[in-house]
Amino acid sequence: MSGFGPKSFFLAIPIILCLITPSVLLSESKTKEKAGAEKTPIVINADSLEVDDTKKVVTFKGHVDVRESDLTMTCEKLLLYYTDKPTDSGSEDAGIKIDKIVATGDVKVIRPDGGVAAAEQAIYYRADEKIVLTGNPKVKQGQDFVEGAKITVFIRENRSIVEGSKDKKVKAVYYPRGDMGVPRGQ
Repeated sequence: MSGFGPKSFFLAIPIILCLITPSVLLSESKTKEKAGAEKTPIVINADSLEVDDTKKVVTFKGHVDVRESDLTMTCEKLLLYYTDKPTDSGSEDAGIKIDKIVATGDVKVIRPDGGVAAAEQAIYYRADEKIVLTGNPKVKQGQDFVEGAKITVFIRENRSIVEGSKDKKVKAVYYPRGDMGVPRGQ
């Protein structure tokens, strides 16, 4: 990389955000499902669990830890909203379908490549494949980061929007890389 101009800076922001989204996970899991491979389970640990089948919500409270393939999320409370899937006789896919997930309280989404998203609240809309981070959201990859009042990640579109507010401007910090991909000055 010979120079670093404003155009490079603005191109880097979506790249930073995309590094921590589960888009790779989703595309890999869809490919595996089509190939007939086993589905990766979602493992959720918490201090307590409550199921309200009338409201179609599962509530996890206290030290919530979610793990799926190469994605880890921690928070204090997680609400998993679901709907019943139509059942076909003999179908292995019968049961519930996740509608949306609402995580609150010191939310952190961690990827093994070092990407981290942090916020007070994260809402994942499964049908839209969209994650909305609010409450001092910050997305970080290495030393690079972006923050604002609200960060929306459109997983399917590989696109992100960082919005500011009257009280909090959008801020992005990108450290230019040398020829070997290492931040300059290190």
